[in-house]
Amino acid sequence: MTELPFKTVGPRPAASPLPTAKNQAPKVAAASLVGTTIEYYDFAVYGTASALVLGPAFFPSGNPTLSSLAAFLTFAAAFLSRPLGVILFGTIGDRLGRRQALVLSLLLMGVATVGVGLLPTYETAGLLAPVLLVTLRLLQGVSMGGEWGGAVLLAAEHAPPGRRALYASIPNVGPSLGFLLSTAVILPTMNIVGMEGFTDWAWRIPFLLSTVLVVVGLWVRTTVSESPVFTSAARRKAAGQADGQVPAPESRFPLGTLVRLHPRRLLLGTGAAIGGSAVYYLTIVYSLSYGPQELGIPRNTMLTAASIGAAAGIAITLPVAKLSDRIGRRPLMLAGAVGSVVWAVPMYASLSSRNGLVITGAYTVGLMFLALMFSPVAAFLPELFPARLRYTGASAAFILANTLGGGFAPSIATWLNSRWESPLVLGFYTGGLCLVSLLCLLALPETRDHEFDD
Repeated sequence: MTELPFKTVGPRPAASPLPTAKNQAPKVAAASLVGTTIEYYDFAVYGTASALVLGPAFFPSGNPTLSSLAAFLTFAAAFLSRPLGVILFGTIGDRLGRRQALVLSLLLMGVATVGVGLLPTYETAGLLAPVLLVTLRLLQGVSMGGEWGGAVLLAAEHAPPGRRALYASIPNVGPSLGFLLSTAVILPTMNIVGMEGFTDWAWRIPFLLSTVLVVVGLWVRTTVSESPVFTSAARRKAAGQADGQVPAPESRFPLGTLVRLHPRRLLLGTGAAIGGSAVYYLTIVYSLSYGPQELGIPRNTMLTAASIGAAAGIAITLPVAKLSDRIGRRPLMLAGAVGSVVWAVPMYASLSSRNGLVITGAYTVGLMFLALMFSPVAAFLPELFPARLRYTGASAAFILANTLGGGFAPSIATWLNSRWESPLVLGFYTGGLCLVSLLCLLALPETRDHEFDD
């Protein structure tokens, strides 16, 4: 079926048609940031632990590459369950409310992450240990399937006119901030107890500390108001039912309606975000294992390089989003995609130098190109879909991109490097996925002026 057209608007009005949005916007954006930071802290802790510890602890093998590959496959397992999270939380978010979905997703992530910190290892529990680990990873993935789309959507739907991308991008700081927070916990712990102590028992500390973060996040999220766009749509629906109108059957299963009415936008939106996912996960997750194990680069050097690059990305995220509210989403995302295609090979080639300054510089440039793509996408993907399908649509596109571009990236990279022992292969692999994003962006329209309360 041909996709439905979207309305566009001319110059933006001076005042919001939803007056509660402007008053709530800063608080909601902060609540969304807290949630995504915690969610990605949990994910980053697991990714770092996969690179450093979890392979031998849960998948002992005489071959370090096989142990690392097994650990990274459990990392990928969470991405396989993300689509289930899209279905579950997308349905809740589009039918019952954005806030309810976000509270439940954060609670599930907290339970799963703390559970990982309490697990027995293979030495203690045998095969039960990796089975439990994979189970908890699947639950983490379900949680992540509903987190990003709901967080950026709640912020975007509360945003005042002309500042939608700015507010929506605030939760997008969460992934890098969560990684920095995980590094701020992991590095001091390693320095205090030593690598042997960290491998033996102290790796559990970052997982268990998420308890405090989750409690804070839940408190913040339960104090914010529901999206005014969702509330307005719910009132119109209730008024229609009061008049004897029967709700459209397709609205009862948002994912089915999305696939039926907007398949092209879903596929192209997924492709637009796939390159950025590859850059993020290969830099923040895979290289932390690859550098020390294959190239002899100190672990602290890799963590420091990735952290500085992530901080640089954070620094430009909000200015880029603000600029996209003025000139549009596509110009900046296209610039980031082109930059990532060109820079992918030099960025990972820097690992061959084994020089901390060179690697840090290369990662910083690469993660700033990533920010050009990643910052506007927080508004761009929700703007591709109508309000009644927006939670599901934005989540599905982003999660599919994360799964295809990021979830399997460490495993694919491990396999590639087992055949071609050069970091250049990482650059060609990443650059290829960023080229896919570039082509998909060229096929999609500008969305800055699309109506957002339909």
